[in-house]
Amino acid sequence: QGLFSILQKLKGTPEQELRIVLLGLDNAGKTTLLKKLASEDVSTITPTQGFNIKSVAANGMKLNVWDIGGQRKIRTFWKKYLENTDLLIYVIDSADKKRFEETGQELSDLTEDDNLKAVPVLIFANKQDLVTAAPASEIAEGLNLHTYRDREWQIQACDALSGEGVQDGMNWICNTIVNKKK
Repeated sequence: QGLFSILQKLKGTPEQELRIVLLGLDNAGKTTLLKKLASEDVSTITPTQGFNIKSVAANGMKLNVWDIGGQRKIRTFWKKYLENTDLLIYVIDSADKKRFEETGQELSDLTEDDNLKAVPVLIFANKQDLVTAAPASEIAEGLNLHTYRDREWQIQACDALSGEGVQDGMNWICNTIVNKKK
C-alpha cells in the first residue's frame, strides 16, 4: 500500500527516479505524512530539525522524498533543495487559520523559484479530522491556486494520521508524472 502501490502502477518506466520535495510550515504534518507513506509508526513525531530523506524503490523506480523542516529559521534554506525537483508536495495545516497568509506567501515564493518552473504541485490540506479545519476548496481559493497557470496543481484534503485522502493525492502524483513523462 502507499508508495509501493503507486510504484506498481509506474512499472513501465525502468530505472525512473523521482525527486520530490515535501515542504510546508512547521507543524503542518509533513513528517507524519512521509511516515504514513512509508508505512511507519506515526504515534510519536518530533519537529524536523533540518531534513529527512526517504527513498523507496520498487519495480525499477526510485522515489526520493526530501522532508525539510518548516520552522522560520530553516525556511531560508528551502531553495537550496529545489534543484532537479520533479514534484513539490506542500502541506498545510487546515485548522491553523492564523497562518494561512504566511503559508500562502511561502508557497507563492516557492512557485516563483526558477528551479520549480512548471513543476507540478500537490497541496495536502492536512488535519481535516479537526473540527476547525477549513475545507480544501476554501484553502485553494485563499491561496489563489486558480492563478497557477504554468503548472499542474492539485489540492487534496487529508488526515495524515489516519491516512485518509493521502492515497488520492499519491494517485494524482502517479497520473501526473506518468502523463508528463509521455
